[in-house]
Amino acid sequence: MKKFGLIGTAGYIAPRHLKAIKETGHELVVAMDVNDSVGIMDSHFPDAEFFTEFEEFSGFVEDLKQKGENLDYIAIASPNYLHLPHMKFALRNGIDVICEKPLVLNTADLDTLKRYEKEYGAQVNSILQLRLHPSIIALREKVQNAPAGKVFDVDLTYLTSRGKWYLKSWKGFDEKSGGVATNIGVHFYDMLHFIFGDIKYNEVHYRTAKTSSGYLQYERANVRWFLSIDAGHLPKNAIQGEKLTYRSIDVEGEELEFSGGFTDLHTQSYQRILEGNGYGVEDNRAAIETVDVMRKSSLVEKPSNPHPLLKEALMKTAVELATQLKESV
Repeated sequence: MKKFGLIGTAGYIAPRHLKAIKETGHELVVAMDVNDSVGIMDSHFPDAEFFTEFEEFSGFVEDLKQKGENLDYIAIASPNYLHLPHMKFALRNGIDVICEKPLVLNTADLDTLKRYEKEYGAQVNSILQLRLHPSIIALREKVQNAPAGKVFDVDLTYLTSRGKWYLKSWKGFDEKSGGVATNIGVHFYDMLHFIFGDIKYNEVHYRTAKTSSGYLQYERANVRWFLSIDAGHLPKNAIQGEKLTYRSIDVEGEELEFSGGFTDLHTQSYQRILEGNGYGVEDNRAAIETVDVMRKSSLVEKPSNPHPLLKEALMKTAVELATQLKESV
């Protein structure tokens, strides 16, 4: 039985990690979060130690190491900007990592992680669960079986509703979350790389606190993409689950709708990691480089290849600006 720690226990995604640790037959020894709304632990590991300060958590973990009872893994579900320091702590103590997306915010940080892995002999694993989704695997096989040189025309759309809290939390600050394209999009850029090969070209058409859109060229696809946390963009057939969400990949007129099928993917990810088949630092490089470029790129005005929803977003922005000007007069 492997011994786990968990950082970010009060976060939205933490229950999937707790469930995965339990369903794979292992033990959560200690957890940490600056917030104490962690009653979910009682349903999984009621006897696990818990701290609200990282200093106490780190001291407890280091004491375990001194006693010869070191943790085997630390799962990291903390805010994006804290992933790197939390991973560095685990690696320095010889503990393998299972980290949520995005692994890091900047491409250079990937090289830092590789140095830490080499120096301390521990390994970074990441949650790239879309690579395990049956619909994505089927699409990848379709592309691989297509005639050599075939380049697909693709529209990627991800729309999900977020309340006013979102922009007031760390997620609303680009330096902490990476912005919308990073925080809600990095999995999709990894998915596109997984399906269609290496990225060749990257341009951004639209970027606000809630919405981002652009165009990507891969070895086997030209992709128009649109991501938004603005519920105003949701179609009528949006999936009503934990929140209104719509995920779609349109491949040359054939829509692959994959809003469902995510329930067990964290557990599957853990199983792969525990078997030694997890996704490591280099598996994340293409997606991290993609979002890194997106944050720094100038917007392309009047693009020749806009996503179908871009016109709607531009009109919405124009109306909002007009309203603000009218109110300020």
